[in-house]
Amino acid sequence: MIQRIQTFFLVVVALLAGTLPYFLSLWKDANGGEVFALQSIAVISGFMASAGLALITIFMYKKRQNQFVLNRLNMILNLFLLGFFVYRSLNLSGETEVSEKGIGMLIPVFSIVFLVLANRAIKKDEDLVKSVDRLR
Repeated sequence: MIQRIQTFFLVVVALLAGTLPYFLSLWKDANGGEVFALQSIAVISGFMASAGLALITIFMYKKRQNQFVLNRLNMILNLFLLGFFVYRSLNLSGETEVSEKGIGMLIPVFSIVFLVLANRAIKKDEDLVKSVDRLR
């Protein structure tokens, strides 16, 4: 059942994590140059893992419990990315001046929001199936 609402939310997560890190900067370094996710292999692999996990989750529509678990794992991965960004932004060089953080640091936050919405929809579907089975 690809036409469910959680599929839309998971596609948004895949697009957020799969495409936006290429275009949005994460922060500016001490020289004023923008730092993108492609400059760090760990960051880009985290984003690509999140996008891949969201795409895998879309096609597991027959196993709602596994979808739920994979979404939780994706949330944990995004929390690690967010924690890395917070740690990195607090340790930016040149903090005596006003440093600029990029909008790309918020991608994990938006991904987590859409993953929570997808999990709510999956839980609602699971409850509906259980209620129908109870009537039989």
